[in-house]
Amino acid sequence: MEAFIINFELVLQYVVELCTILLELFGVIVLVYTAIKSFIQWIRHDSKIRLDLAQGIAVSLEFKMGSEVLRTVIVRDWSELGILGAVIFLRGLLTFLIHWEIKHEEEALKEHM
Repeated sequence: MEAFIINFELVLQYVVELCTILLELFGVIVLVYTAIKSFIQWIRHDSKIRLDLAQGIAVSLEFKMGSEVLRTVIVRDWSELGILGAVIFLRGLLTFLIHWEIKHEEEALKEHM
């Protein structure tokens, strides 16, 4: 029974690590797509560039936050958990600031229309 539990823990660790990498990859893909799209908007002098860029960054950060939360499943010691907590806190703060920026940018766009 003990061997089964050890093997099951290893399988769980591999699954979590794979899913963490996938979520990180999704975040990178969203961010790169948003950057390219925003650059094209910048060339066209589109007024919505700041809003679209902020929304893309926010979605990308959500994927990154998901990977960090998933990573908490396999943390083994307190120092690693402390570092992970700090990363989650900073990403959460960034997400909050970006959502605040989105709100103000949407209000500014409504005033111009």
